[in-house]
Amino acid sequence: MIDGLGAAVVVETERLRLRPLGVADAEWWVGLHADPEVNRFVGAYTLERAAERLALIEGQWAERGHGLCAIELVATGERIGRCGLNWWADYGETELGWTLASEHWGRGYATEAARGMLEWGFETLGLDLITAMIHHGNESSVAVARRLGFDRLREDEVLARPCTVYGLSRSAYLGAV
Repeated sequence: MIDGLGAAVVVETERLRLRPLGVADAEWWVGLHADPEVNRFVGAYTLERAAERLALIEGQWAERGHGLCAIELVATGERIGRCGLNWWADYGETELGWTLASEHWGRGYATEAARGMLEWGFETLGLDLITAMIHHGNESSVAVARRLGFDRLREDEVLARPCTVYGLSRSAYLGAV
């Protein structure tokens, strides 16, 4: 599916459209992460660092066929966050992550976007396990993971910060839908 801007749409839900992120999204990415409520778990970005991260995301899309997406409201096209599947070679795992602008918290968008990505990851890509690496103290993300059926797998570190890793297997997901 192609959106009005000519970008491929990976997932569309009732309220949301998810399309691959790329370097062209760098200024928006910096703005999303500038909010102290957002960056306390995922960090802030300079324009240069954002462009580097987004180039890696583009590379992952080209190499693995998945990556992070911009979350856009279907009704307006407004970008409200990011969600997607990120391959972590260090762990040998595909992680589902989500980050929304704080003014859009509490409306179910994170759960809706993540549920759409889970369906795509398990049913279209055929992944066997999807993890969620959640930094300590991020209780809102823990609640999203639990709503989606994730179970606690282990304690670990991601980007030199402690986190709890949650997981959902394809068989558990397919048994629940």
